[in-house]
Order: sequence, then structure tokens, then C-alpha cells
Amino acid sequence: MPSRLSHARPLHPAVQHSDAAAAADAVPASSGRRRALATIAGASVMTLVDPLVRAGAWAAGSDAPEKSEVRIGFIPLTDCASVVMAATLGLDKKYGIKITPTKEASWAGVRDKLVNGELDAAHVLYGLVYGVQLGIGGPKKDMAVLMSLNHNGQAITLSSKLADKGVRDGASLKALMTKEKRDYTFAQTFPTGTHAMWLYYWLAANGINPMQDAKAITVPPPQMVANMRVGNMDGFCVGEPWGARAIADKIGFTAETTQAIWKNHPEKTLGTTAEFVQKHPNTARAMVAAVLEASKFIDASASNRRKTAETIAAKSYVNTDMDIILDRMLGRYTNGLGKTWDDPDAMKFYQDGNANFPFLSDGMWFLTQHKRWGLLKTHPDYLAVARQVNRIDIYKQAATAAQVPLPKSDMRSSKLIDGVVWDGKDPKAYADGFKIKAAGAPAA
Repeated sequence: MPSRLSHARPLHPAVQHSDAAAAADAVPASSGRRRALATIAGASVMTLVDPLVRAGAWAAGSDAPEKSEVRIGFIPLTDCASVVMAATLGLDKKYGIKITPTKEASWAGVRDKLVNGELDAAHVLYGLVYGVQLGIGGPKKDMAVLMSLNHNGQAITLSSKLADKGVRDGASLKALMTKEKRDYTFAQTFPTGTHAMWLYYWLAANGINPMQDAKAITVPPPQMVANMRVGNMDGFCVGEPWGARAIADKIGFTAETTQAIWKNHPEKTLGTTAEFVQKHPNTARAMVAAVLEASKFIDASASNRRKTAETIAAKSYVNTDMDIILDRMLGRYTNGLGKTWDDPDAMKFYQDGNANFPFLSDGMWFLTQHKRWGLLKTHPDYLAVARQVNRIDIYKQAATAAQVPLPKSDMRSSKLIDGVVWDGKDPKAYADGFKIKAAGAPAA
């Protein structure tokens, strides 16, 4: 793990001061605007954080967390890793908190426990948080995205029965569906969530309208493989390791990775309610800082990824074979049809902070897809919602403490699998511009 700045004095056991404050103390007062220095890969696109400025934005008086123990829910998926490792490596203690990861059965359960306060925060689908914010896919409640937990690393799996009929990818799936007129069923994990949006986007990019040409069902991630085994669906989109598990069990194959749909796409977040942040801003900052430390650790080396895979494979976490988790964490892919490759765009947990920053454009993208597929009936104020939900202020404070660089902009630009560029500049036109969309949506 990258070295940290040394502290000028020991931390008081009752109040764990941030690295930013300690770094500022360690520099002579005569140095003017004191800065913590860090070696940053990719400095051309990232900027250093000024700890003195950021520290001034923290709560007046002690910056100690308001809660000493926090319950963070997770679903058994590879991308829960940074939450689990923050706790198991003791990184949470550096910031004055104890993280207790709690294993949950479904995203609906995570949603309900966040809303009613049983969980303080959660490893949660980006689109789920936005759905709750706007009252779709559950009760309406003001929510907060504290950080992104990872980019990439999900997959669309099709059944071996489709492979037996010559299906290999989206184009051949479209050809079979045109030829064999029957009911096709595809599973996602939550109606407003990331997996639903990747599945729908991929189908539409291949000329298949997921709202008209197929049936979409919701299945919790750990139940995907069992449901495909008994023939309940033709395909599914879910996070790892369940795509790899389907291949190992010889019931499905990888038709597409989600990083091929959108390179460095946003995926899970550390989410909570706006009420929690309002009441516990220092705790929220401490959670983010601890998880950022864990994110750095995971991405620092292949051996750290192996240690992570060994840890989260346990029954109390993902509960599957370590090798099933590790191969795709390391970018070692096989599609189940004989193709193998090393994927440079496998799941990323850190990327010098790029995988963690809660870009406003990322949140806005999910809203555009909710509108595209009829989950939202009218256009929201995309930017205003993103500014309210994505707590960039909390993230920047935590980044200071964990010595994580920040991007130059709160927005970013990407080209997706269909060649369409998303940059957040005109979300209404983007949402309305797709040829394939839910019935009743405005024509392109």
C-alpha cells in the first residue's frame, strides 16, 4: 500500500485527527499555504488537495466521528471488497470508527434497511439510491452517494441453451429472437439499479427492446445461477463472481462484460440517507476515508487482490470459491465458449481516485436511463438532483484525510458501446435521443 505522511505527534486515542490536519501540523507555519505532498500517478488529469483549505470546511470544534460504530450493509458480490477490507484490515480504526459489515439478502432489503435506519450505510447500486431519491423503485426519501466503490466488473450471461442454438453475442441473440418467436426472459437485480440499466442498454444496442421484445424479472444476485440452472431465464446481468460461477457450473457463458458496454462505468456506491449525513457528517467522512484506504490497498498489487479474494470468499461474505473471485479481479477472463483474454479494464477499486469520485454526470446518467425506460414519466432537473445526492463535499474532505487526488471536474465524458457520447451537458436531449426506448417515450 502506498506510504502515508508521517504524523508530527501521536494521535490522541479519543480523537483520531485526519491525516490532512496532521500533515499541516508537520509543516512549519512559515511555509505559507501548507500542503501535503503526495506522489500521484496520472497527475496530468488529477489535482492535489489543499488540506488546510479542506480542513477548514469540516465541522467546528472536534472532528471526531459522532458514532463510533457503523453498520454498513452489503450484498455478496466481489465489489463489496473495499467495505469488507476496511473493516478486516483495521483501516476504519485510523479514522475513529468501527465498521461492521452486515450481509444482506437482496437489494430491496438493503433499500428498506437504509430507509428505516437499520443500516447506517451500504454497498449499494448507484441507480437504487437515485430511485429512492425520486420515489421510484421504493419509498421516496432524500439519499446520499458518498463515493463510488468501483468501476467495471459486471457481466451479461446468457444460458448454455442459447449457446447450443448458435448464440455468441448480442447480434446472434437478436437473430435467434427474430427467428424463434417465443417469450424471452432476462433477469436483473433491481428495477432502477445498475444491472438493469446495463442489460437494457446492451439489448437495445443490439436492436432488442427490453420493454417490448422480452420480459425482465428481478432476482437477487446470489440466486441468479440457481435460477438459470432451472431455466427461469435466458440471460442475466449481475456483478461478479456470479457470471464466472455460471461458467464454472456450465450453465451459461459471458456474452458481454459491462466494461465493454461502458469503459470505466460507475457501479456500486457507498450510499446512505441525507438524514444520516446531516446528523453524522464526521462519521460519514470517516467512513469514506477508511473505504478509500481499502480501495488503495486492493488496487496496489496482485498480491493484495489475492488477499482480498481470500478474505471475501469466506462464508460470512461472498461464500464461493476464492479462484472464482480472483481470476476476474485480476482481469483473467474466459467466456465459457473457449475464448480467454486478459482484460485491462477489469474491476477497478481505486484508479488514483477516479474509481471513487462521485461524478455528477454519473448520477445524472442513471436518471436519463430511468426516463428512457419509463421509470420516470417526466424529466427531472438532472443536475440539481445529482448535486443534492452526490455529496462531493464529504468526499473531498475524506480524500484529504486519505491523501487521495481529485479530478479537475465534477463531470466526465464517455463513449458507450453504441457510439453515443455521454458528457452530462444536455441530459434531456440525451434521454430523448434513443431510437429504442419504452413505449410512450418521446420520439427521437
